[in-house]
Amino acid sequence: MPAAIYDFEIEQGTTLNKGLVWKGSTGAPVDLSGYTARMQLRPSVSSDTVLLDLTTENGGITLGGVLGTITLHFTAAQTAALPKGGVYDLEMIVGGNVTRLLQGAVSLSKEV
Repeated sequence: MPAAIYDFEIEQGTTLNKGLVWKGSTGAPVDLSGYTARMQLRPSVSSDTVLLDLTTENGGITLGGVLGTITLHFTAAQTAALPKGGVYDLEMIVGGNVTRLLQGAVSLSKEV
């Protein structure tokens, strides 16, 4: 199954906790026990520059086990440091298998 496309906006200088639920083909939440996750924001798909790196290991992503919840945590300091928006993908990892769950564009609403 290809990754779903989900575009969203970040307000620069604010704290953002973005909640998602991964549901399987039956509509039931996917059990995320044993999973890790990673997400990178880059200026473009081909760019080597990483604007933001969120993982379960660095506390940027929290997984909700049997509830299938995924919460992306953006601190005010992280969003304040963003020079612009870009593109991202969110990957879920279990047992050496990687699934790209989401991808899309992130726009940045600049602060005054």
